[in-house]
Amino acid sequence: MSIWKKRSKRKPSGGRYHARSKRASDLGRDPLYTKVGKENKSRTHRGQGGNIINNLITAAFANLSDGKKAKKVKVTDVVENAASRHFVRQKVITKGAIVKTDAGLARVTSRPTRDGIVNAVLLKKA
Repeated sequence: MSIWKKRSKRKPSGGRYHARSKRASDLGRDPLYTKVGKENKSRTHRGQGGNIINNLITAAFANLSDGKKAKKVKVTDVVENAASRHFVRQKVITKGAIVKTDAGLARVTSRPTRDGIVNAVLLKKA
């Protein structure tokens, strides 16, 4: 079954909106969540207006900043995720998630599903 981003046919009062035909811009897609993996895997797809969206499917490394320098570190686990408590068990990385790295705990500042990269800020050294 398709996913549609189209609004309801009915108003809150129960009346009907004027109908229009289905369009390609109304099509949606299943959510793609970035998970912790063995290597960084990504794919690209075309967005509205010809924009390119880079989806990061699995993430093994993150660009970690400590305020002065940035370095590439290995991501090992998801400790906390404010988006959903189930994402911790599934090891899903979203913006604001706290991940365990080789350098210590870090908060993700990028949107991996949209940007295709994991940028993080160091919270606590290991």
